[in-house]
Amino acid sequence: MFKCGVLRQVVAHRLGGGKTARAEAQVQHGTGHCKWFNVRMGFGFISMTSRGGRALDPPQDVFVHQSKLFMEGFRSLKEGEPVEFTFKKSAKGLESLRVTGPGGGPCAGSERRPKGKTVLQKRKPKGDRCYNCGGLDHHAKECNLPPQPKKCHYCLSITHMVAHCPHKSPASPPSGSQGRHDSGSPEDPAPRGPSVQKRKKT
Repeated sequence: MFKCGVLRQVVAHRLGGGKTARAEAQVQHGTGHCKWFNVRMGFGFISMTSRGGRALDPPQDVFVHQSKLFMEGFRSLKEGEPVEFTFKKSAKGLESLRVTGPGGGPCAGSERRPKGKTVLQKRKPKGDRCYNCGGLDHHAKECNLPPQPKKCHYCLSITHMVAHCPHKSPASPPSGSQGRHDSGSPEDPAPRGPSVQKRKKT
């Protein structure tokens, strides 16, 4: 009974040790430089010039994801930056497991950052203005002026509304209906018909 239990442990240990050894054998070491890196998507490729201490000619491409980079802050690589890394072969190809700078130090990274909207652009999108006074730096609910008389949104005259503006070209669709035309079929003129007839009657 005791011998059987010990035998099972020995077999399990040897089998487990074999799997560990195989897994360690799959992990390899390489050096090279960043071929390219997309800072917005967070991935790129390393051009491996040395594999296990042996020079490669031609170099091999190794996939790199930002999560594998050893560095502080925003993780990225600069094109041409020298790196050291561990990698493995997967169904998709060679993939990096841990990427460092030369000597195991942190990666330098790229000075580029993903492009995003600034605070000013988010606060004042195109065409956004106060409907009370026409100012561009605030909305109507934040306006300090008393309620102003209604006026034409096109020429800002208080004598008429935008539907009857003499300065506006009759061929151009009203700004309020622009979104509705975009969401529907551009070939279908049916929604435009009744609104044109109503304008002619008034």
